[in-house]
Amino acid sequence: MSFDDVLREARQAVNEVLGGRGDLVKVTFEGPEIVIYTRDMASFAQSDEIINALARKLKKRVIVRPDPSITLPEEDAKSEIERIVPDDAGITGYYFEKETGQVTIEAKAPGKVIGKKGALLNDIKRRTGWAPQVIRTPPIPSKTIEDIRKYLRMVGAERRVFLERLGKRLNRDTIEKGEYWVRFTALGGYREVGRSATLLMTKNSKILIDVGVDVSTDPDKRTPFLEAPELQPLDSIDGIVLTHAHLDHSGLIPALYKYGYEGPVYCTPPTRDLAALLQLDYIKVAHGDNGKSPYSSGDIRNAVKHCIALKYKETTDIAPDIKVTFHNAGHILGSASVHFNIGNGAHNLMITGDIKYEKTWLFNAANVKYPRLDTVIMESTYGGYNNTQPTRKEATEDLKEIVTRTLAKKGKVLIPVFAVGRSQEVMLVLEELMRKEEIPKLPVYLDGMIWEATAIHTAYPEYLNSDLRRKIFADEGNPFLSDIFNRVETGAQREAIIGDPDPKIVLATSGMMNGGPVMEYFKHWADDENNTLIFVGYQAEGTLGNKIQRGWKDVTLMERGNPITIDIKMDIESSEGFSGHSDRRQLMRYVSALDPQPKRISMCHGEESKSIELAYAIKRKYGIDTIIPKNLETVRLK
Repeated sequence: MSFDDVLREARQAVNEVLGGRGDLVKVTFEGPEIVIYTRDMASFAQSDEIINALARKLKKRVIVRPDPSITLPEEDAKSEIERIVPDDAGITGYYFEKETGQVTIEAKAPGKVIGKKGALLNDIKRRTGWAPQVIRTPPIPSKTIEDIRKYLRMVGAERRVFLERLGKRLNRDTIEKGEYWVRFTALGGYREVGRSATLLMTKNSKILIDVGVDVSTDPDKRTPFLEAPELQPLDSIDGIVLTHAHLDHSGLIPALYKYGYEGPVYCTPPTRDLAALLQLDYIKVAHGDNGKSPYSSGDIRNAVKHCIALKYKETTDIAPDIKVTFHNAGHILGSASVHFNIGNGAHNLMITGDIKYEKTWLFNAANVKYPRLDTVIMESTYGGYNNTQPTRKEATEDLKEIVTRTLAKKGKVLIPVFAVGRSQEVMLVLEELMRKEEIPKLPVYLDGMIWEATAIHTAYPEYLNSDLRRKIFADEGNPFLSDIFNRVETGAQREAIIGDPDPKIVLATSGMMNGGPVMEYFKHWADDENNTLIFVGYQAEGTLGNKIQRGWKDVTLMERGNPITIDIKMDIESSEGFSGHSDRRQLMRYVSALDPQPKRISMCHGEESKSIELAYAIKRKYGIDTIIPKNLETVRLK
């Protein structure tokens, strides 16, 4: 069936459901969604049942937008909205998009803008003509989110053209004759950690899952095998699915746009924002190290423009024969395990991404319930026989003991952290320990991207665990707003903190000590035996952090082009319980809890020995077939 045939059927279905109402102007596809433009928003405002009925009939998500001819002028629309919405909703901003007829209302209490069962939103539609969308005002302003929202409004017309083009591609003719097949090719991150990339192929479609960069290894081994013939040409790819924002999964996505890719990136809203933040920092660090970045900030903006943000459990078409649904992975903000319904149920594949199967200070445990599962591609970072980690409770006690011991010596605590995930977990633990007076209250300095990443966390409380979400929603006792936290914004501030003799705690990036502001503190504090360095995250082989963790007593660093030797006399500690990855026991429990049980599990994202050991244990204990592909190997699933 051609695109025109599909669109004709959609228009006919809309007319049947509306029964002549709605004063239609246009029915079209924008990406995976059917969009209806109308001169009669009042008909749709009366009840959501009309839109629900359309969605059921068309088996697509349906969006209704006003024709620009019926919308009130912006200032008049603002006045009308403020008459409808109660003052205690706390509206802080409006963003009008003329191309789509949508008004975004930013408010401290979104529920009071929406009203009971959406009643106030329907009033806004009826009385202004604009289609309202409500977002929460972040407790901590985020420059990243503000810039992304401003940019997406600026390129609204370009984005609409892109979405209409994507709609045609998603509804194109497909090959129906012959045997239907599904396969995946390992392009990076198999029998190793870093540069994750997987190509999912059917006889009709190509989907690329993650395009990461390994910043901890030799330049020749940093990138996935993007030259593989299956991936070329780039315009043959139907879409990129991004599991989460860490650079080993997202770091090379902008490079594809640099070299001609013009398709969509599917991810959760927090992943879009965090990925842009980390990618911008990546090119900044690359230039700072006198190196070359594989892309520019313009390529990052291009990737953002092509992002299609999906919430957890929201299913959408990403190819003519593939539907995707994101589920909580428990790893970092917005991280997802991705379920692919392929060929209308011919095969069901789930890629775990990086997972944490335990409720943490930030997130609920990774999802384990799926409609159907045939194959799972599963991370194995800590899949080795002896890879056990402390619980979060044990990690809290461990951190408490180390900090207490250091402060008793009037020393300083330096914690190298990844800006996203581990920083926020350590912040929550320190805030709780000080609030409960289990350790002395003293300044905690946040250096690097930590503050901005934390601001993004507070903008998406619905992605956090229920306890933390409640605190942020209620605007009472938000731990991220504690007065113990101090943002380091300038080099002068950093120098003052380094030279201050008083005890203090510093969280600084980068987490593996391969650059970043953490190095300035380390250079000055390493030779004092009263100070302590605490590792709370994974230290990849070959990184400076890994060398220090393994007991090196001196290291040679470059400063202004000259080598300097650092004597390490400070205490070196590791608190493994903060990892965002599941350990061996949790990974085995995760497999046991998967519902339904898959027929096959493929290992990825783990050193070769750990992938092999986990695969063997799963096969022996649960009887599930396991495979351990190498990079560039292709596995047929159906």
